[in-house]
Amino acid sequence: MEETKTVYDAVPDYRTQSQQGQKETALPKLSFCILMDLAGLATYALPALGEWGDMLWAPISGLIFMKTFGGMTGVIGGIANMAEELIPFTDFIPTFTIGYFYTKYQLNKASKK
Repeated sequence: MEETKTVYDAVPDYRTQSQQGQKETALPKLSFCILMDLAGLATYALPALGEWGDMLWAPISGLIFMKTFGGMTGVIGGIANMAEELIPFTDFIPTFTIGYFYTKYQLNKASKK
């Protein structure tokens, strides 16, 4: 049985192989997730350009989400994050922070097995 070990990096691959052959599951830093959510809100700092800025930020944010969380969580969350940035007036939803707590919950659930 492979041992799961939690690694705290900002933007790691979701699953990697260590030198001993252990499966490592990475969890991004909470501070990184909060900063990414705040970056999505930053487009409203310039009045009248908020939604236009979101059109540029949405695909970038979605790709960062996919790279940060990886796997199916990254793909589904990246699409949801991109949609959240594109839909007007939904920038208040902290998708990166929700992704962090979802991944943390999944890691805790897997470690109890």
